[in-house]
Amino acid sequence: MMYEQQQPVRMHVRKKAEGKKCIEEERLEIIDLSGMSLKCLPNPSLNLGSICKLDLSNNNLQSIPESLTARLLNLVVLDVHSNQLKSLPNSIGCLSKLKVLNVAGNLLHSLPKTVENCRCLEELNANFNKLSKLPDNIGFELVNLKKLSINSNKVVILPESITHLTSLRILDARLNCLRSLPEELESLINLEVLNVSQNFQYLDALPYSIGLLISLVELDVSYNKINALPDSIGCLKKLQKLRVEGNPLVSPPMEVVEQSLHAVKEYLIEKMNGGHRSPTKKKTWVGKLVKYGTFNGNMRNGPREEREGFILPDYRSIDGLASPRYMGVFSPRRLFSPKTYFSR
Repeated sequence: MMYEQQQPVRMHVRKKAEGKKCIEEERLEIIDLSGMSLKCLPNPSLNLGSICKLDLSNNNLQSIPESLTARLLNLVVLDVHSNQLKSLPNSIGCLSKLKVLNVAGNLLHSLPKTVENCRCLEELNANFNKLSKLPDNIGFELVNLKKLSINSNKVVILPESITHLTSLRILDARLNCLRSLPEELESLINLEVLNVSQNFQYLDALPYSIGLLISLVELDVSYNKINALPDSIGCLKKLQKLRVEGNPLVSPPMEVVEQSLHAVKEYLIEKMNGGHRSPTKKKTWVGKLVKYGTFNGNMRNGPREEREGFILPDYRSIDGLASPRYMGVFSPRRLFSPKTYFSR
């Protein structure tokens, strides 16, 4: 089958200009072959380099020829969702201008490592496949990725490199087999939506760094095995939506969770503050002077019974005591002498 005029092909004309003068006119085409029950791709009769969007969704394709993707030099959008693809061609790495890749609803067990070469990629949708992992270096290379959707797969662990996706705004990893999340999530400074729900018996803890996602607006960790939320979640100032149902939560207790997001955050902040108090240290003599007002001329209210700290019998402010008459009173030797001028 050839690409023919009666096919639903829409033509777009784009002009490239340098300064005010148009020096070149290039036709970029959108090819729509979706929902045609195709089992294999037709032999195209047009220049593949002129295609900016190729829609092959809702067919019965089992493979995409390496030679096809290698020639789609100006492709910006590739949509092959809802087919029977078991793999993607390695030549997909040649799509240097690709911004949107939709491979959802196929039979993919892995993504080719070469997808890392698509450095303009902004959206990757690999939902409803059989993925068990992502390429190890995906986060180091796809620096422009804003949306990553891998829900309804069999992913066990996210690669550590994913923490380098500093442009990422949405991460959807629900309905997988996640056992943990990377520790250094705080690097995802633009992440607004994080969904790791419904990993059921696998995900039982969240990293402390999840509370350092400064742009996070929505967090869904429902239906996992989590028994305690990290105290740091209380510090998420932009968080507006939190879903935690379906977990055996102990901290915060369910009676707090059922109140409001504000109540949860307050509980976690209080717990964090209480849990990070410094152990009581013996106060220095300078600290005691400050505590009992010697440096500001204000004594605490109340009777002059014996208290912890240094107290002058005839109290004078530090200004008065700084005169030559009293200089010897504050010598270190005098202060730490057993027969000090100060009483305890």
